[in-house]
This record gives sequence, structure tokens and C-alpha cells, in this order.
Amino acid sequence: MLDLDADVLHEFHREMVTWVGSLTPDRPRIVDLGAGTGAGALALARHLPHAEVVAVDVSADMLQQLRHRAHATGAVDRIRTVQADLDQTWPRLGPADLVWASGSLHHLADPARSLTQAFAILRPGGAVLITEFDSFPRFLPDPAGTALEERCHTALADLRAEAGLHMSEDWGAHLREAGFTVEAERRFDIALRAPLPDAAGRYAQVCLQRMRHGLEGCLRANDLAALDALAAGAPSRDDLIVRTTRTVWVARRPETGCPGEHAAPARTS
Repeated sequence: MLDLDADVLHEFHREMVTWVGSLTPDRPRIVDLGAGTGAGALALARHLPHAEVVAVDVSADMLQQLRHRAHATGAVDRIRTVQADLDQTWPRLGPADLVWASGSLHHLADPARSLTQAFAILRPGGAVLITEFDSFPRFLPDPAGTALEERCHTALADLRAEAGLHMSEDWGAHLREAGFTVEAERRFDIALRAPLPDAAGRYAQVCLQRMRHGLEGCLRANDLAALDALAAGAPSRDDLIVRTTRTVWVARRPETGCPGEHAAPARTS
């Protein structure tokens, strides 16, 4: 799903990578937290040809996929993979010029602690770029489909809250508590209409299927059946609209100074 997200929302992702280029030196060392199969790491390596990227994820399988893709794209010499649980004490990842965290921090048990560890691995003056979202994208244009999506998203929001996921957090406040100086917060309201990228139908299908997987027992049987039918037919539709919201925070570690008074010091080894 993350790879399809990068394909369909390529303009947004290109803007983020371009933004990174304006935040870092000519030969930056970048740490990608929660790299997954590497959509972000590969884009950073591709668009910043002198960058070194350290891709960190808890999943060995995802990191193996990332290495295969790095070989295929000729970026393997500039992407290093590290298997690590970011909820534990981090291995040595720094020093870094930028920490990239795209859609990953809300999964962590203690994001505030993780931001303190991110502060510790950054060089003075280094930056962090966080991208987060509130929910799965929405796709259906008709009133019945829109209403069904809304019921699905409401139920999923309740499940995320019960699971303790850190959605809708004030990441700017967390960054300041960790010692960062927040430079920017931008909300992107994205609405893509036809003609859509070729991958849009498959992207809609995968997102709807992921929603369906989490909603068993939470919605009425007729809603679940309707969601199954919509997911099955999504790749052949020409009336889909890709609607999603992303919020991006950029902050820096000051050239001098320590983490905020309420933040615990990080261990990096």
C-alpha cells in the first residue's frame, strides 16, 4: 500500500523530497525511521544523488525487499538497512543531517521518547521531517459510497484509539518538548480527479481491502458485503477521486543546547 501511495501521490512525495534537499547539506546523511519496503528511502536516494540513507525498520522481510529494490535501481551503495525496534533503545544510527519519519511515528508506543532519541542522533543544526495522516484515503464519489466510507473511517478511528495508536497528535508540541525548534507545519489537502495515475485503481482496492480487514465484526454484514464489492471493482472504475490529508512538520536541533527540560536523555548505543 505504501508503494502504491508513493506512485499515486507522486507530486506530494516529490515536493517532500525537494523540501529535504533544501534542509540538508550537499552530501547529507539521512535516517529513515520505519522505512518499510523503501518508498521513502529510495526516493531520497534517487533525488539526492550524494545522500547516504540509513533505512530502519523492525521487519526483516521489508528490509530484504528494500535491499532488492536498491540493487535494481543502482542505489545499493548509498542505502544501508538496519533492523531495529524503535520502541526500544536505538542502535547507533547517527550522526545524521536529517531524520525522515513518514507515517511511522503514530505506530510507536512512546513517540516522545523516540523524538528524544532522534534529537540525539542529529548533528547540531540537523533537521527532522515528520509526515502524518489521520486515516486511510477516501475514493468513492457517489453519496452512498461516501456514506459507507465515512462509517468505515469512524469505526477505524475508534479501533485505533482503543489500540493506543497516536493519531492526531500535536507533533509540534512533542518536537518542542524534545528540544527541537519547529520551523514549519503544513497541511496538504489532496484531491486527485480523473485522469488519475494508472496505479490509482489498485491503490483504492488495496486501501479498501485493508479497511475491510480491520472492520470484521464492527460493521453490519451488508456494509461489509458492499465494501467487498467496491474493493473488487475499484481497479476498473474511472470515476474514483483520491482524497487524503497529510500534515508535515519540519524542526531542527539547535546548533547549541540540550533537549527540553521534560525530555529524558536518549541512549544511542
